[in-house]
Amino acid sequence: MDPLIRKLRRHLLRCLHRSRSGSVFFVRRISYKEVRKATDSFQRVVYSNSEVSAYAANLGEGCGGVCLVKEVKDFDRGNDESFHKQVQLLGRLHHRHLLSLKGFSLGHDRKSKRLLIFDNIENGSLKEHLNDPLKTPLNWRTRLQIANGVVAALEYLFLFSEPPISHVSISSSNIMLDENFTPKLSDFGLFTGGSSVMMTQDCTGQENRKIIFQLGVLILELVTGQSSEMEELKTLLAVAKLCIKSWDKPSYTIPQLFRYLQKETDIPQH
Repeated sequence: MDPLIRKLRRHLLRCLHRSRSGSVFFVRRISYKEVRKATDSFQRVVYSNSEVSAYAANLGEGCGGVCLVKEVKDFDRGNDESFHKQVQLLGRLHHRHLLSLKGFSLGHDRKSKRLLIFDNIENGSLKEHLNDPLKTPLNWRTRLQIANGVVAALEYLFLFSEPPISHVSISSSNIMLDENFTPKLSDFGLFTGGSSVMMTQDCTGQENRKIIFQLGVLILELVTGQSSEMEELKTLLAVAKLCIKSWDKPSYTIPQLFRYLQKETDIPQH
């Protein structure tokens, strides 16, 4: 990281700590029975991967209406103290384009899920608005605002979050939209595994390149209005790169490119 940015980051974090001195980060515990009922016994799945499953939950007006409930799959269910520590750390992350943690829930036995309850998701996920023909298409201004919001959230997680290391996964299915279509990242935190990657201060590192790639996939979805399967997208991008690089001196024939797209031949890596 540039020395000037590192110095600025330290200064801003000191200011934030001074402004919050004496404050206690309180995160509400919500009844497990109440959450299970609000998610129709965890049947209202919004998205799922190897790390987390996310559910829509209607906890009523007193609890903020429609919320996102995340089950952290890889968490040690016998270690409640560690879970509570993670809850407190997540409660400190505040940004306009991150879903705010509003509560958590634990059952009374080892088989119960460890649940994090996040803020309002009134308009559901971005994926729903890109794929559902019954929904009004997003206009271009809104699509640009969504891209800007996602990048702003990543900048916050990368430069200004405390603790400074976070795990994040970006896809249209885990970006939630509030009543004003403001985008909110929902798959972030302090947990490893799945498609999430650890953000570090080395912007050129392998893990951060994955984040940039996920961001590129998202922008393509915003432009085309279509969800992209990861492997298919990699193939399309690789073939497109070969075509563009062949501008001055064509190196590949149409039959070759066709075989690459059909995955009959491995695409050369240059």
